[in-house]
Amino acid sequence: MPRIGPTELIIILFIILIVFGAGKLPEIGGALGKGIKAFKRGQDEEESPETVAQKEDVTETEKSSESPKP
Repeated sequence: MPRIGPTELIIILFIILIVFGAGKLPEIGGALGKGIKAFKRGQDEEESPETVAQKEDVTETEKSSESPKP
């Protein structure tokens, strides 16, 4: 696979600027940054079987307390 050099990056950035315009770039950058942060957070949070079981117990408890009892 060929490597991307500085010239290719400049061309790609120029094409992105033309396609999306200068006004949309901050929005796109913000959304991309949030997506990367969420992805990294998801990778860092390893769920063990015990953690999953605890979450299921809490969810079941919340559901039973919310349902009206006759």
